[in-house]
Amino acid sequence: MSIALSIAASGMAAAALRLQVSASNVANALSFGPLPTAKNAAGFPPAYIPLRVDQTDAAGGGTTATVRTALPSYVPIYDPTAPYADDRGMVAAPNVDLAKELIEQMLARYTFAANAKVASVDSQMTGSLLRITT
Repeated sequence: MSIALSIAASGMAAAALRLQVSASNVANALSFGPLPTAKNAAGFPPAYIPLRVDQTDAAGGGTTATVRTALPSYVPIYDPTAPYADDRGMVAAPNVDLAKELIEQMLARYTFAANAKVASVDSQMTGSLLRITT
């Protein structure tokens, strides 16, 4: 595998992970739960904990993507009808910004496409080189 193809493959893997994490955040954006300090939190699942992807340069080229918890993971919102609401009617809502998630998904799409184009051009260049040497 060429260096260019290896770098492109790592970029495509990072983009796929970014899309997967963002889709999970969007799907669970309304998964509320009790505040950690709520007295009646027992028996109720906690609020969804959103994730984020941190991408860093890899030694020798390419990129490495790691998934981390987004902080703060929840924001208190007022919902006195929830059975797990605290004395003030507050519950924990996942700290998911749908506009930010849309941007993350678009970024993943364009990053994947750009890296796929690099892989395609690398394949064409390798094919051309092999035709020249034979």
